[in-house]
Amino acid sequence: MIRIVSTLHLEHLESDATEARECVRQTTADANEAFGQHIRELYATTDRAERAEATTSEVGAILKRAMQELAAAQQELLLRDIEIRRLREELEREAVEGQTLTVLLHYGEPHTVYRSLDDAFADTAVHGKPADHVWRPLGERSSRECEWSCEPFIYDAASNGFRRAFMPGPEPVGGAA
Repeated sequence: MIRIVSTLHLEHLESDATEARECVRQTTADANEAFGQHIRELYATTDRAERAEATTSEVGAILKRAMQELAAAQQELLLRDIEIRRLREELEREAVEGQTLTVLLHYGEPHTVYRSLDDAFADTAVHGKPADHVWRPLGERSSRECEWSCEPFIYDAASNGFRRAFMPGPEPVGGAA
């Protein structure tokens, strides 16, 4: 079969081919633009996801530290609550005749009050005296002359208070003996 093609028909074909090439070029440009936009959005989304993951890790670490601090604070609160209950029970108990307290004196001034003489002796290491320090009675010396001294006090029901276990002798007035 033979077909005769006219010039007009060839011009239409060339025109259609040019339009088709232009359409392909435009479509390719639009596709490239859309692909580029898609890639930029993908990078942006990936960046946001990575930052969110890093932030989540940081927040997780902060939360872990906060939970540890909270647990420590709760433990400390519990210990303080126990100590408060113990002190309240101690306050509610009535003083018993003969009950003793020991006062640690620093150059004659009260420093710390202890439940027993043994507790006072055990705690003196904090104040520069070894735990095995031998305590001697003050005797004639004034408690102001000693850096550290312990004085026992006994509960006296008659006065509703504590008095020294060993009363010092009266000091002579004006050199009279």
